[in-house]
Amino acid sequence: MKHDINLTVNGDTYHLSVEPWRTLNEVLREDLNLTGTKLGCGSGDCGACTVMVDGKSVSSCLTLAVEMDGRQILTVEGLAPSGETLHPIQEAFIEKGAIQCGFCTPGMELSALNLLKTNPSPSDTQIRSAISGNLCRCTGYNKIVDAIAEAGRRIKHPSKSRR
Repeated sequence: MKHDINLTVNGDTYHLSVEPWRTLNEVLREDLNLTGTKLGCGSGDCGACTVMVDGKSVSSCLTLAVEMDGRQILTVEGLAPSGETLHPIQEAFIEKGAIQCGFCTPGMELSALNLLKTNPSPSDTQIRSAISGNLCRCTGYNKIVDAIAEAGRRIKHPSKSRR
């Protein structure tokens, strides 16, 4: 039996009927066509599916959509809602070469947002801890750490943003 839920995703409200076993990841990708949120391992180990729910990062592959009724969800598409101006995190990832294949990038960026919203000047150790639930097979993490540190500087001092 389907359940009616209301989700606010990236500022837009959606009224959906979903089966009780469907994950938030499935609903975002299949019903709302928000494919920036990836499905990696399906067991919450890789971080590719990271989204923000009510301001906290969660693994969307482990979260049932019915549990999200009435919640505020932010996906990578919501970081730059206009589609014309990138978020400082996205700018820094591009400029620091922290994107290679790009599969882990949406989850990394949202984990970075989760950290930087409370600590815009994290140490490398704090950054590494914040992204410890996100796996990357391409970059070796150094460029990602550099990008998150740069994004923190840009968030703290917006005039230093290049765009």
